[in-house]
Amino acid sequence: MGEILRLTSAPLEGDGDRFAYEAFHEPAREARRGGLVVLHAIWGVTPHLRELAGDYADIGYEVLVPSLFGRFQRGFADANSEPALMARQMGFAEATHWGADVLDAVQAAIDALEGPVFVMGFCFGGTTAWLAAQRCHGIAAVASFYGGQIVDHLQPAPAVPTILHLGKTDELIPPDAVEAIRAAHPELPVYMYEAGHAFVAPNGFHEDSARLAKLRTLAHFSRNSGVRGES
Repeated sequence: MGEILRLTSAPLEGDGDRFAYEAFHEPAREARRGGLVVLHAIWGVTPHLRELAGDYADIGYEVLVPSLFGRFQRGFADANSEPALMARQMGFAEATHWGADVLDAVQAAIDALEGPVFVMGFCFGGTTAWLAAQRCHGIAAVASFYGGQIVDHLQPAPAVPTILHLGKTDELIPPDAVEAIRAAHPELPVYMYEAGHAFVAPNGFHEDSARLAKLRTLAHFSRNSGVRGES
């Protein structure tokens, strides 16, 4: 299922270089709840994320998963912990300033969907989702999963309702980083799970945490959908 679409980037400042990005698209397969932009980890649009897109399509979301490294590589990377590949993918993430320089791709995906549009992201994509909540427009709500560089972008506050999902034993996001986030945004829901990093992904999967985070995310999206009768 699913198809590959081609998006043209939408620079947030108006004028600027435009890039062609591929995005994996799943149409809603139930009564449509809205659009959902899913932002990937450093590995790109993996089979796991394509499967996740299908899961959300099954419950009524039209999903786009843009390939945020499209200006560096064609196609989608697959999860692989081989050192050489990991170094390359980390290099891509660093080249985008951990998502700050690919918000044009995020905005293009948002613009391609009918509202309400929600954004969720994982790891690199979790930080990018946070940045999108600060800087992009046309978003109803954001859910960020274990975004390691959020602590480096604490201001301004998110412009849309945002929740964070973090693991209590995540070595990439230490307790002092969590406390810095909470101190900067005491009103922000920060959910902590009995899990480490990447608890939704195959390499760090923790079933109970992944299930609870999904339930909280769906409730967050529903509350902020603007659809009467949803809570």
